[in-house]
Amino acid sequence: MEALLQVRGVARRFGAKQVLHGIDFSLRPGEVLGLLGPNGAGKTTCLQILAGTLAPSSGSVAIHGHDMVRAPRAAKRRLGYLPERPPIYPEMRVDDYLAHAAALHGLPTRDIAKAVQRVKRRCGLQQVGPRLLGKLSKGYRQRAGLAQALVHEPDLVILDEPTDGLDPVQIREVRMLIGDLGRSCGVIVSSHVLSEVQAVCNRVVILRDGRVLHSGPLGDSAPTRALRVRLRRPPAPPQIEGLPQVAAAVPDNTPGGGPGVFGIELAEGFGADQLAKALVGAGWGLLELTPARSDLERIFFESIGAEESGA
Repeated sequence: MEALLQVRGVARRFGAKQVLHGIDFSLRPGEVLGLLGPNGAGKTTCLQILAGTLAPSSGSVAIHGHDMVRAPRAAKRRLGYLPERPPIYPEMRVDDYLAHAAALHGLPTRDIAKAVQRVKRRCGLQQVGPRLLGKLSKGYRQRAGLAQALVHEPDLVILDEPTDGLDPVQIREVRMLIGDLGRSCGVIVSSHVLSEVQAVCNRVVILRDGRVLHSGPLGDSAPTRALRVRLRRPPAPPQIEGLPQVAAAVPDNTPGGGPGVFGIELAEGFGADQLAKALVGAGWGLLELTPARSDLERIFFESIGAEESGA
């Protein structure tokens, strides 16, 4: 399948400071890619270059073969972008704002009203069309920013912290929307919340100091049955495995582990609360019980070297 987005050797310098160093990756239709990295990794600069609001010092970005520098209009017609701070005008009404965004994206005048109604339904804005953007809650302003990125039905959608300021119900709705988008176009999501990336993305690119440290697929994001426990008076692992709630138990010798710390896989049909009760009842002094790190957490912290620093 032909790549929707091609990023080749992208570098960016601000004066004497080199912020990006030869970034390379691609994205195909139907993929949802998480862009991650610690503060100062170059994520914001990378997103701005992908969105065409900042030119690279060298390298290229192409959407469906249209180079973002040499053919910006053709490339941007296929792009929807939600920056971390939604580009809204407080004095405009939601309907007028979305119609303005549709016109800027090149939609024919005859199609704008229908496009506005469609994207309002998609983003849950049907009830606030006549209201001023400046009078909306932060959550609704975020939704309006998302709607302007989708009003022209782009092939590539770039979302920077899309769930910022949303309540749990709205976060779930945005997750569902991203999943729906991923069926028909390519999506790039940048977020500081690893659980959000784990929930919606099937690929990840991790940056540090302007370089790609990891690029690859994510495994199944289904909830894990793996737990991490710390015991005051630890027995041998076979004794822990003797509990009906435990399918397997192994000493945790990773950084942050040590004596009394075990990785435990729950037996089918049991929950963490039942395991906690059993550990306390056995007299082993339960000090801590937490979910084991997800695949994404492991990949992220190993990539940025935080394990070695004790983070």
